[in-house]
Amino acid sequence: MKTINLLFALLISFTTSIMANDDTTLSDQEAQYIAQSKKVWESLHPKQGKIKLPNGVTTLNVPEDFIYLDADDAETVLVKIWNNPPNGARTLGMLFPKDAKPYSDDTWGVTIEYEEDGYVSDENANEIDYDDMLVDMQEDTESMNEMRVEQGYEPIHLVGWASAPYYDQATHKLHWAQELKFGDQEMNTLNYNIRVLGRKGVLVLNFIAGMNQLGLINEKIDTVLNMSEFDTGSKYTDFDPDMDKVAAYGIGALIAGKVAAKLGLLATLLIFLKKFWILALLGVGGFFKRIFGGKES
Repeated sequence: MKTINLLFALLISFTTSIMANDDTTLSDQEAQYIAQSKKVWESLHPKQGKIKLPNGVTTLNVPEDFIYLDADDAETVLVKIWNNPPNGARTLGMLFPKDAKPYSDDTWGVTIEYEEDGYVSDENANEIDYDDMLVDMQEDTESMNEMRVEQGYEPIHLVGWASAPYYDQATHKLHWAQELKFGDQEMNTLNYNIRVLGRKGVLVLNFIAGMNQLGLINEKIDTVLNMSEFDTGSKYTDFDPDMDKVAAYGIGALIAGKVAAKLGLLATLLIFLKKFWILALLGVGGFFKRIFGGKES
């Protein structure tokens, strides 16, 4: 978590200096970036229809207006096009609109992961006060800003819910969205999340998008929600209390605690890098190499 926050702060500093460069130079680099990224994108193998995810317990049903990239192709987009550091093939794949061009600033996508931490109880899901939770999350975020500023980094502000948390007890799917502001950046960041509860863990879908794309994502949210289902034997209703592990957290912690803390800001890091992909041409690859030292984070 601290490493991710540090990367955000340093990247903001890099971006500020980069945006002050000569516009002609940036245009030349943009053209080079687009040409290289288009070649990479066209080398990938998008899929549609019924797709078994590599976690072995989940199947996607990808409609005609979406495409799925497997774990290797998703890693290629994240690393070679969006210039993120490799994540050890932890991502199970990505979803994109069919006409997506990930080297374009207006594209968006969804990363897919799986957290096998046990059965997450939804017993008290209807008793959660999400307004109170938001206040606590905002206070926690603000409490870290003094330290960030003292260290010379930009503060991070949780503006509010971009979409209030909603848990569907019939489908055992949870979704919510946060609006985040990084320092003095003019455009706020959208952190939109879906969690699908299963017998032994949670399927994690994180949208990579800008705040200005909220309306479009709201139009597509039901389609994305309906794509993912746990297989028979791994569904939430297949839970056996006599033999299955129960997670140490509940619905509320998925939003404000364990999984959100570990993945929420990572998703925003991906957004940040996507929105400022020109960094890829200006040496950020070497920057990440220095930060991570070639070792697993």
